[in-house]
Amino acid sequence: MDRPRDPVLADAARGRILFGGDYNPEQWPEETWHEDVRLMKEAGVNTVTLGVFSWARLEPRPGAREFGWLDTLMDLMHDNGVGVVLATPTASPPPWMGRLHPETLPRDADGHVEWWGGRQHFSHSSAVYRRYAAAITEDLAARYGSHPALTLWHINNEYCTFDHGDEAAAAFRRWLRDRYGTLDALNDAWGTAFWSQGYDCWDGVLPPRRAHYLNNPSQVLDFRRFTSDMLLECFTAERDIVARHTPHIPVTTNFMPLWTGQDGWRWAEEEDVVSVDLYPDARDPLAPRSAALVQDLTRSQARGPWMVMEQAAGGVNWRAVNQPKPRGLNRLWSLQAVARGADAVCYFQWRQSRQGAEKFHSAMLGHAGPRGRAFQEVKRLGADLARIGAEVAGTGIRADVAVLHDWHAWWAGDQDGRLSTEAGADYPAVLSAWHGALWESGVTCDFAHPEHDLSGYRMVVAPQLYLLTDAAVDNLLAYVRGGGTLVAGFLTGTADQDDRVRPGGMDVRLRELFGVRVLHEWWPLPAGEQVDCEGFTGILWSEEIEAADTVDEVLAYRGGELDGMPAVLRRDRAWYFSTLPEPEALRALLARIAAGAGVRPVLDGLPPGVEAVRRGGLLFLLNHGRAPVTVPLPGRHHDLLGGAAVTDAVTLDRYGAAVLRS
Repeated sequence: MDRPRDPVLADAARGRILFGGDYNPEQWPEETWHEDVRLMKEAGVNTVTLGVFSWARLEPRPGAREFGWLDTLMDLMHDNGVGVVLATPTASPPPWMGRLHPETLPRDADGHVEWWGGRQHFSHSSAVYRRYAAAITEDLAARYGSHPALTLWHINNEYCTFDHGDEAAAAFRRWLRDRYGTLDALNDAWGTAFWSQGYDCWDGVLPPRRAHYLNNPSQVLDFRRFTSDMLLECFTAERDIVARHTPHIPVTTNFMPLWTGQDGWRWAEEEDVVSVDLYPDARDPLAPRSAALVQDLTRSQARGPWMVMEQAAGGVNWRAVNQPKPRGLNRLWSLQAVARGADAVCYFQWRQSRQGAEKFHSAMLGHAGPRGRAFQEVKRLGADLARIGAEVAGTGIRADVAVLHDWHAWWAGDQDGRLSTEAGADYPAVLSAWHGALWESGVTCDFAHPEHDLSGYRMVVAPQLYLLTDAAVDNLLAYVRGGGTLVAGFLTGTADQDDRVRPGGMDVRLRELFGVRVLHEWWPLPAGEQVDCEGFTGILWSEEIEAADTVDEVLAYRGGELDGMPAVLRRDRAWYFSTLPEPEALRALLARIAAGAGVRPVLDGLPPGVEAVRRGGLLFLLNHGRAPVTVPLPGRHHDLLGGAAVTDAVTLDRYGAAVLRS
């Protein structure tokens, strides 16, 4: 279902796809700036992000301001037709702040201080940090709010700090009092009757610090909620400052892909433009699938066009082995993002650094210079985006399937003391398996929160929603009553919003919906172990379930302790999978259910490795394989990238792409 937000990103892009990246000119002499602008124009760059990590340059001493260099750059960009995404520099405070105000430095669960010398070394709860951050943001907005180069505000960078220190502890207690009101309510929500944890005063409540054994899981869940909220307060404080000066300029901050530390649904509602940093591993055969998940999630958070704030032109510097992208892959993955809704394709960074921790992280202009492969491929991509931008920017994508995702369910299920800690059984892996099965079937998906309006979707899948609020359960029931098809995976509906296990191990309304009379036991599987089922093999998990007499279909376990019990069961339009079918079987089962719900793939008969996405009136075909492939097509089309007419079939080179207008 296409639910567009106001087209603020398209307005900022002025009907084109934004193309550029982080520009850190303070690392280079001024004469290099003019060479950079010349090469940007040659590559088709129309936007740069300035100031992300420039706090020490802008405020070298407390209260000092050095804006002259940024004045020069803002003017230089405008004179050359390059728009500026101006960042507040608050992700990396200057060393003087930590030295003069050590309370601004965060502490980990062991009480260790995270010192300056890297980045993100700030306590989200520190009043001093917030005061300095507001002051530098205020002065940036006042100075550059009316500058004609300014197209977008970028607040901070990759919010990801956790803080267990004393100031955070005081803020945590305030947050808990606002949430629960009384200690009795807190003790009830946290189940503190267990292990003699009952609190008799608010001062006794702390963040989950190093414990002798397991921390209270409800306490950990609330601490994750609190951390997301505190970081969001930091964002909205700076956002409100720049919005007061420039109400006409949209505001964003960049998410990390499927990052656990923020409630992305709540954050996205506070942004004008939703942006993400996207770094798939070129050595991972599932990378295109993983990237599609992040792209679909980000588009769904944005409810329309979104922004790739960062990606790598080649390799990164933080994996165990940092290989570059093979020829053509940078272009292909960039076009994949555009196909799935991106109106901006940007990089970290424009010019590769010669010093610092990321000097081996690739850039649009690498150490090889303008004759290097990275820059030459960037030039080609810039030309491609210019060809398709006018017809793509601002358009939407229709999806008939929604994948349900909730950060709170992730947080509650991803803790010590759970039933299985095998890597494959964790929340992101299960989410990826289900979305990936639909992706490989050529079915376009949105993501949705379990409390969102789902009525516009033909089929909704819930890969693993361990925690479900009563409102979410009611919403799922209403969706099925309204004629929708629901498919849920194992552990869905196990706990309520306080991580309290529901009576019977699954919400009673869901048990009735799926046709589960009794859920006797959970049977997680060790790594490498499988269970035989009727028509397929299950991995990671199994459950000892007794089906109700009213079920319409059962696929049973075969052999072992669960012989004859349901691995998959259906009651009317509601399906429950008590195991994870191995990939091919999961793909086949979901494709069968989707077809029964009236969901069709984007294009039938696609060769392996070819992805098809419809955006607006265009069909994107993307070859993720290393060999050329021919894709049969009905009718006559025009390829915007190649400029040629296409009839009956199109041949895609290795990592090739076509953007077709019918």
